This record gives sequence, C-alpha cells and structure tokens, in this order.
Amino acid sequence: MKKETLRKKFDEAVAVVNNYTEPLPADLLLKLYAYYKIANKNFDNPGSKTPLINAFKANALFQAQNISREEAMKSYIKLVKKEFKGG
Repeated sequence: MKKETLRKKFDEAVAVVNNYTEPLPADLLLKLYAYYKIANKNFDNPGSKTPLINAFKANALFQAQNISREEAMKSYIKLVKKEFKGG
C-alpha cells in the first residue's frame, strides 16, 4: 500500500474512532492508543492525572514497541474495521 493511501486510510479510521459516541472496552482503547502513538511518532509520556491509567497506557506502548510506524497504522485500521463494523 502506498504511503499516501495508508495515511489516508489511517486518518479515516482515526475519524471513525473520534466520532464514535458509545463507550468502548478499555482493552480496545489501549490498543488503539498504542498504535496511534506509534503511527504518529509520539513517544511523550502518557498525560493522565491518574497514575493507574498512565501505567496501563505505558504497558500498551511497551507491548507494541517493536512494530514499525507503517505496521501501527495498518494494525489501527484493521482493528477499527473489525470493531466498528467496517470503519
């Protein structure tokens, strides 16, 4: 997949998640969080005021640390398509 096409599909998947108004399972949110951060090369520390949430976010990033930016985008898109009925 071309980089422009991948980025476009990734941005569309992010829009689906951002526009979704129903509650989502925490494990799904953590996976999406990790893929999003890696895809955008954003390695800042989690910014929650709750230490436990920061720990879960850091763990999600740690689990996904060995994937490339492209793989993170593809995984995010795939997860959105699976969980959001076609995304």
